[in-house]
Amino acid sequence: MTYESLSVFAQTWGLVYLVVLFAGVLVYALRPSAKKKFEEAGRIPLIED
Repeated sequence: MTYESLSVFAQTWGLVYLVVLFAGVLVYALRPSAKKKFEEAGRIPLIED
């Protein structure tokens, strides 16, 4: 395996991996059942002790 073929493999599958990871995070963050949890987390800086 040459450096060039390894580089092409890593670039191609690295991009695929990052796109799938991004889509997974997006689905996790935008699912309706997570709305309450994220709204509560967004109010944390506004809570006075």
